[in-house]
Amino acid sequence: MCDTHDNTPYKGLQHEGHDLEHKTWSRRSFLQALGIAGSGSMMLGSNMLTASAPSPLTQAIAQAETDKILILIRLSGGNDGLSTVLPIEQYDAYANARPNIYIPESKILKLTDEFGVPTYMKSLEPMWGEGQFKAVHGVGYESQSLSHFTGSDIFANTDLTSTGFSGLNTGWMGRHFENIYPDYLMSPPVAPAAVQIGNFGSLVFQGEETNYAFVASNIDQLEEIAETGLQYNLDPSLFDDCMYGDQLEFLRGVANVTYEYSGKIHEAYERGQNQVEYQDNYFARQLALLARLIKGNLGTKVYMITLGGFDTHGNQPLAHERLMSYLSIAIDNFYDDLAFTQQDDKVLSMTFSEFGRRIFENGSNGTDHGKAAPTLFFGSGLNGSAFVGEHPTLDDPDGRGNLEYTMDFRDLYATVMAEWLCIPVPLVEEHLLDHPYAPVNLGFNCSGVDFPEIAYSDGEPTIPTAEGENGEPENPTPYDPSLLETIVHKPFYPTNNAPHIYLEMPFSAHVDIQLYNILGQNMGTVFNEMVFEGSREINIRENMVEQLATGKYIYRIQVQNHKMSKSVMVA
Repeated sequence: MCDTHDNTPYKGLQHEGHDLEHKTWSRRSFLQALGIAGSGSMMLGSNMLTASAPSPLTQAIAQAETDKILILIRLSGGNDGLSTVLPIEQYDAYANARPNIYIPESKILKLTDEFGVPTYMKSLEPMWGEGQFKAVHGVGYESQSLSHFTGSDIFANTDLTSTGFSGLNTGWMGRHFENIYPDYLMSPPVAPAAVQIGNFGSLVFQGEETNYAFVASNIDQLEEIAETGLQYNLDPSLFDDCMYGDQLEFLRGVANVTYEYSGKIHEAYERGQNQVEYQDNYFARQLALLARLIKGNLGTKVYMITLGGFDTHGNQPLAHERLMSYLSIAIDNFYDDLAFTQQDDKVLSMTFSEFGRRIFENGSNGTDHGKAAPTLFFGSGLNGSAFVGEHPTLDDPDGRGNLEYTMDFRDLYATVMAEWLCIPVPLVEEHLLDHPYAPVNLGFNCSGVDFPEIAYSDGEPTIPTAEGENGEPENPTPYDPSLLETIVHKPFYPTNNAPHIYLEMPFSAHVDIQLYNILGQNMGTVFNEMVFEGSREINIRENMVEQLATGKYIYRIQVQNHKMSKSVMVA
């Protein structure tokens, strides 16, 4: 008998249409597998197409390309956002909605006064302290699908009209690669454009003519390719007892020849090495292999890996703790590993899932399919840790108990494409099906645009940059970086509780202080005059024309072309 594996899926608790949908999804994936998936060499008639040097157009584009890398982490099944990022200010509503599965306050790791993560994600605490972790609240889209199949397609193809088997059959990254490699089949890039582990129901890298990812169905297969340079194991003993052993051996040999990239992956694997010990689980093995390929300079810009098991209709607490522990520990190890070769600032990781889960628990100690959920970002390139955007309210869910989205997922995709991968904004809009560009401040900027969003980081939020007289962004002139270290500023509160700003100037200069609310709206001028060398205490309330409501604000100090900001509480 030929070697086989038991791929019987775990059968969890049902909800209406749930089993049927999984059967449909599996059926489509099987049909996709009948074709040749992934990039690499192909046989056309009697002509062999192999990976070769880029075309002149590709070379020109490549010269302008960034050296940054993107890791897409798929949390398959629908991750529960309220077990990932806990809204401390809405804790009572959260606990009341989940009397049997809520996370106790004693098991919440508070990262700010407003938000925390479960203590089983404590491995991310050092990354938070080092400015390598951001969480974006309420990610979703209008009229969000609660279907695994359709929801996964929409997050891959960005086509909000997708329903069932209808919808665009290209993905957001596939359309990008199609633009970069217009002659892909005849002149593919030297390294794989993308590497994907797991080919289950994803359109992310699919273009009109081909899929632009080198796809391995699982980590075992990619590890074998990396170690041997072969697509399949050709040990003759494996085929001795197989009815069609000769034919199977021949077909596997052809596949090894045609998959030119297997050798490239093997070469990178041999050049790189892991310098951190990872856990022995499926997810950690994926990140360990990616770290080795990146450190071996494979040249691939985008990778996609999967952590499955998030369809937690029953027994959610234990399942979610196990999965997010795996993720947290492996991510921390991954960036420690990359830091050995100083590549950690070149690699950005982001999670995505087909939907979130409902506010209220069901009768099986789990939660059912919901809408909005947080997206997590990791990496030194974030330049600061933060919770970004507005967390959905738990007090006003829709009729089925869903969190409504507050952040369009396409805005995150657009920001990553334009500001991290440095793809021109007009092309980004085109790849996202003409979705208008509305960047989110994630801590990196390639296009030079101003960000309308506020990102909070350790009590020191960033705010929108100033605009010129015509509403266009000002072009800041170069300044001495040491200026930042010589000016001291911090909020403080005297006995009368009136908020003040303590300012210490080591030289004389004109100082402009503006106050913003948490939505980024300018509330007015706190201070605008010449300050001589020395210290000043500035009373915020006394200097504001308009009466301020109690709450959190952000002040921005501008000295020449240099800007500094922090948050301040107004009681």
